[in-house]
Formats: sequence, structure tokens, C-alpha cells
Amino acid sequence: MSSNVIGVLDRALDPLSRSLSLEAARSILELRLDDQARNRLEELATRNTAGQLTPEELAEYDAWVSACDLMGILQAKARALLTQRKAA
Repeated sequence: MSSNVIGVLDRALDPLSRSLSLEAARSILELRLDDQARNRLEELATRNTAGQLTPEELAEYDAWVSACDLMGILQAKARALLTQRKAA
């Protein structure tokens, strides 16, 4: 995902992050890919590095990377919210 897309998502998700409960923020911090998804992503990443992905696999890999980027943005916002509320 390009840095422009990540920046737009980050900004677009601001209202959501401000409305999270502490419990929801903690739950977001616990989000992880399951073993099957993580293994698939690792397989695709390895094959991508070697230039061995089909166009369909490359699209799947890009989708996984985008999903991980989105999870990262949500987790960063949840972490910031918890830190902010702890300081208040």
C-alpha cells in the first residue's frame, strides 16, 4: 500500500479511533493473523522476493499486505488512545 493510501486511511479512521471504548482499543491491540494466514503470507512474501508469483498470487499478496497495513493503523490508533486516556 502506498504511503498516500496509508495517510488517507490514517486520517479517515480518526473518527473511529476517537469513539473507541477502552475495551475495544485493547481488543484491537490483540488482533493477529491466525497461523494459516501468517503461513500463507510468509509463503507469498518469499515467492514474491524470488519473483515467482503469478498475477493472481501477486494480487493476493498485495491484499494481505494491505490488510496488515490496515491492522497496523488501527493498532497504532488504539495504542495512542490508551496512552492518551491513561495520561488524562
